[in-house]
Amino acid sequence: MKQIPSIERSIAQPHKLGELRQAQKDWRNDPDVLTRLTRRLSTTLSLETQLGIVADELGEIVPFDSLNYRHRIARQDFVFASGLGGQHKCEYRLNLEGVSYGTLTLYRRKKFSEEELEGIETILGVVICPMRNACHFLTIEQAALTDSLTGIPNKRALDDNLLRASQLSARHEESYSLILCDLDHFKTVNDNHGHVVGDHLLQQAAEGIERALRTSDSVYRFGGEEFAIVLPHTSDQDARDVADRIRKAIASICVDCGDGKLSVTASCGVATHLGNETPEQWLARADDALYHAKHAGRNRTQVFAAIG
Repeated sequence: MKQIPSIERSIAQPHKLGELRQAQKDWRNDPDVLTRLTRRLSTTLSLETQLGIVADELGEIVPFDSLNYRHRIARQDFVFASGLGGQHKCEYRLNLEGVSYGTLTLYRRKKFSEEELEGIETILGVVICPMRNACHFLTIEQAALTDSLTGIPNKRALDDNLLRASQLSARHEESYSLILCDLDHFKTVNDNHGHVVGDHLLQQAAEGIERALRTSDSVYRFGGEEFAIVLPHTSDQDARDVADRIRKAIASICVDCGDGKLSVTASCGVATHLGNETPEQWLARADDALYHAKHAGRNRTQVFAAIG
């Protein structure tokens, strides 16, 4: 027989609702540092924002001159720094359930006392779970912007960076250049050797391009066998030199196909951002330069010739 809940249980109890309201009020206004810290961290999944909160709250308890946090997330280095100086340091590797969530280091001119170190460890015990969630969220965000085959940023990430670079170029009147790099006759590679070999070649090409770049440059898989490279503070002639270096790096790749060795060449198109042109116009000019490099026989670099 189905049991019918009692009337008393099915009606909200006023005193319980009052306790809930009071608990909510205490949660919002409690001066206890751990409660306040937990509440503030729960409002965001931004790892950078969380670290700013930690630096703010921790500094009220244990004074320090600078805080540094480092973590490797989705093949990218995440670095957060607050403050400057300090020859004494205490360093903590943030681990939870056997998984690392980065390293946090505090610096100051005066040595940390044992009591202060205990206080820092208490704070870190509270922040590790929210920071884990923020790291996971950042990993998911990065996955949406990363090409699954090569591990480099994808076209969506390129679109974001082209917009940002266009705005910076126009605002500060600085040279930003774009290279489109296409592997020559790549369809033949897939047709004759299969997609496993082709995929391996693409991975090797992405790694070769990354090695040929500065840390300030960025490479993206634009689609298929095509890559895009954004070069900040780079003129068209300097970008040509980078493109030639990229082509040399790709030409040096040698893939073992079992019955022989396979290598490829690449063609590059270069365009430097002009005035207030849109990212689409900038990309179209680099694509036009690439088309002319292909049409002229491949295995070469072509710079878009701006008229006027």
